[in-house]
Amino acid sequence: MISRNFKNVLVVSIGFLSLFTAYGGLQSLQSSLNAEDGMGVTSLSVIYGSIIVSSMFLPPIMIKNLGCKWTIVVGMACYVSYSFGNLLPGWGTLIPTSVILGLGGSPLWSAKCTYLTISGNKQAAKEGKRGSDIINQYFGIFFFIFQSSAVWGNLMSSLIFGQDANIEDIPEDQLRTCGAADCGLVVNSSSTTRPEKKLVWTLVGCYIGVGVLAMIIVGVFLDNIDREQTSQFRGRREPFFHTFLATFRLLKDWRLVTLIPLTMYSGFEQSFLAGEYTKNYVTCALGIHFVGYVMMCFGAANSLSSFLFGRLARYTGRAALFFLAALINFSCIIALLFWRPHPKNLPIFFVFPALWGMADAVWQTQTNALYGVLFPKDKEAAFANYRMWESLGFVIAFAYSTFLCLEYKLYILLAVLLLTIITYPIVEYYEHKNPTPPIEQATHQHHNGTIKGEEFNIISQTQL
Repeated sequence: MISRNFKNVLVVSIGFLSLFTAYGGLQSLQSSLNAEDGMGVTSLSVIYGSIIVSSMFLPPIMIKNLGCKWTIVVGMACYVSYSFGNLLPGWGTLIPTSVILGLGGSPLWSAKCTYLTISGNKQAAKEGKRGSDIINQYFGIFFFIFQSSAVWGNLMSSLIFGQDANIEDIPEDQLRTCGAADCGLVVNSSSTTRPEKKLVWTLVGCYIGVGVLAMIIVGVFLDNIDREQTSQFRGRREPFFHTFLATFRLLKDWRLVTLIPLTMYSGFEQSFLAGEYTKNYVTCALGIHFVGYVMMCFGAANSLSSFLFGRLARYTGRAALFFLAALINFSCIIALLFWRPHPKNLPIFFVFPALWGMADAVWQTQTNALYGVLFPKDKEAAFANYRMWESLGFVIAFAYSTFLCLEYKLYILLAVLLLTIITYPIVEYYEHKNPTPPIEQATHQHHNGTIKGEEFNIISQTQL
């Protein structure tokens, strides 16, 4: 029989699977579906810009007042609003709903990470195991289920858009401009023709339905494991600016600052696949109806790799997996600089997202778990920082998407990857020599002093 903590991990995972079946599908299509004046990519940039703003203050405030469960539900509602904005896409609908999604995004992810970390530490204490091992396992399970959302969301889009009667063959003149051979800022052809309006409405309607379903799943079936601590916090409210500054106060820890390149790279690499690969390789050479099938391959590889790496980490350690991911991404970036996409090479279109999915599985599972292990008493602030810096990577990448040539985007991605390879091992080496005490120990050895465990409450994890 599964434990209650494991059941909660499954509920969170299934809820996120349902929610991101919708959002992941929409994100993959924005650069192609709403290509006019760069509206789709701009909306994505606004989303992650808003996430940066919300990361500065909202996660600690919402988690400590609402608890992890209801913060997740509210965050999900913000994501559903973006699907409504895509029913009638325009600057007046996409941008406001992008802001709403962004404001709810950071609390949603911070609450999820905090919830999984608390559950992992509780289960580890019951079983007498290391907290980091159970946390790694739980994040692996979460991302195994969550990343499969890319399969279902993109399958829906490809099946629905595949019914479009306007699909045409790609002319040879356009094929010569696909990939890094051309600047890639504009892809004008029948391949990017917007599908029929009724098909778009059908797809977005399905996305709204699965988004609402996610809210119901979490609201009904997820245990409120931090209810008592939340009530205690509301009973002894702290000054607003104490909570507001919690995210920034953690930047005094040099380990967090050193992890910024790693965290930002996660945003860069995800935005490249969703915004550049889908437009300049897939849509340009195959057509928009192929975007879903290609991204399904990414989602399947990502999901399976997340599950595998979550379990493998206890035997290999994080460092080996991080360097494997870096090697995969480095090889893909070099290959994409020279590859000239053509429909005759159809299998290759699926090889790149499959490899990218393997690497992304490491960046996602291990970076999340690393933050949970390094900052056990500051989880809300730590995961808010994670979401803030990752979102900054998204914002920068989507911002220059409309005016930098594809070749230069690949060079930037490569530069950030190399910086990550240099900075990450410093933190890993320090953690190896000076392990951070797990949360269940009576005394937490802080880097600036010692804080007694009896003063600690799970929901009030930031040192104020």
